[in-house]
Amino acid sequence: MIALLRYQAALLLRSQRWLPPVILYAAVLGIGVQTGQPVLDSLGYAAAAVLPVAAWLVRICATNEPPAARSCVSAAAGPARAHLACLLVAFGAAALLGVVATVVVTVVSDPASTDHRTPVPAVPAGGAGLLAALACALLGTAVGALTARPLLRSTGRAVPAMLLAAVLALVVTGSPARVAVSDLVTGSQAGVVPAPVLPLFVAGALAAAAVAVACALTARRG
Repeated sequence: MIALLRYQAALLLRSQRWLPPVILYAAVLGIGVQTGQPVLDSLGYAAAAVLPVAAWLVRICATNEPPAARSCVSAAAGPARAHLACLLVAFGAAALLGVVATVVVTVVSDPASTDHRTPVPAVPAGGAGLLAALACALLGTAVGALTARPLLRSTGRAVPAMLLAAVLALVVTGSPARVAVSDLVTGSQAGVVPAPVLPLFVAGALAAAAVAVACALTARRG
């Protein structure tokens, strides 16, 4: 499995297809996060933006290999394991983006509540933002896994489905991503650092289920 992860990571890096989602994420943060803004609000914004980026990275990893190379890897390691490696690399890339963004946002933001009257400890706030970012990365991975190969092979169907699912994952009531981000925003208004642990666990369970479905279908369809 380690060899498969290295192979997929090398494919992602060499393809340079990761540049558009990373640049877009940086641009979104540059527009929406400004120095001196309340830290929890900014962390919520940064975490929410990770979700569509994670879904995009999954699609990139799922379509990176030429058909011949994919067939060779599937024959050597099994189609399910090969697809699992691609999904794990995509999640790892999204999680890394979330970690870097959380650190940067925590450093440049004002450690205070929304009204700038109540102090908010920076380190606990950064930890809460990291949990929210990981929850969004996990849910974005689930969205990508369910809207990419082998479930949806047509680009014309897969891309709109991915975009719609990513938006819904951020706005639908009960979504772990929405809960995690809302916890940060609500905590900023009250000047209290939340602990979005439950949304993280729920997002992890949903991601695990989505990955299992995608890998099972990959083993059947090839």
